[in-house]
Amino acid sequence: MNPYLDIHPEVAEALANGRPVVALESTIISHGMPYPQNVQTALAVEEVVRQTGAVPATIAILGGRLKAGLTREEIEYLGQQGQQVTKTSRRDLAVLVAKGMDGATTVATTMMIAHMAGIRVFATGGIGGVHRGAETTMDISADLQELARTDVAVVCAGAKAILDLKLTLEYLETHGVPVLGYQTQELPAFYTRTSGLSVDYRVDTPEELAAVLKVRKDLGLAGGVLVTNPIPEAWSMDPALINAAIDRAVAEAEDQGITGKAVTPFLLARVKEITGGDSLEANIALVKNNAALAARIAAAL
Repeated sequence: MNPYLDIHPEVAEALANGRPVVALESTIISHGMPYPQNVQTALAVEEVVRQTGAVPATIAILGGRLKAGLTREEIEYLGQQGQQVTKTSRRDLAVLVAKGMDGATTVATTMMIAHMAGIRVFATGGIGGVHRGAETTMDISADLQELARTDVAVVCAGAKAILDLKLTLEYLETHGVPVLGYQTQELPAFYTRTSGLSVDYRVDTPEELAAVLKVRKDLGLAGGVLVTNPIPEAWSMDPALINAAIDRAVAEAEDQGITGKAVTPFLLARVKEITGGDSLEANIALVKNNAALAARIAAAL
């Protein structure tokens, strides 16, 4: 057992008894939306996982301890602290633990801690990826490199639509990460169900996905699998509207000199403001949808 890792008793019992467990990230709580909606959403997503037959394990760093599974009080604390909590990727992990600090985990660090705990399936909203203009800025999310090295299946609604989706797919291909579309051959674009880009393979049932994960493990293949799950039809936004909002937000970020880990929270917040909150409602709907699919995959495993 990792000496820095605390596994919530409910999660530990499930893992010991072979029950399905789904990891959930905490950046969506601290940096993804305002309080109290962030806490309400986090608890609602955990409830979706439970109702679908699995045990939720929201992951974070609290007081320098890696947490696989949070109490309601800990989720409330993260929600109230908001962006005061460090947005934590791989490079930050050892520093925060050594200093006894708090951290909200991105896709990359959620994957790392889930893997330490023995959790094989993780549900999120959208992964990070290659940012627009990366050919000059070299701004590429650590999430992609983590997918290349850590054996966790990540269920998402595609990469965040604020990114360069074509280059994100190219990067994943270069690093040998399979991109699977759940009941679709087309890459979903987070707020919308279509992007005009193709995934590597279509899979139609949680059992098919579980079989892929089992064979990868049997073959000893390193790295994760990206499962892309389109946003529910009722919540899919108009592509022209959302793309116009993203283009405007990206231009504003450039004008204001916003860089690094501040880019994604800024863009998501501005897109929410420009769309009158519609993008936030869509975000919540797709996270719940991904949590339910992740729970079914974990059960099939």
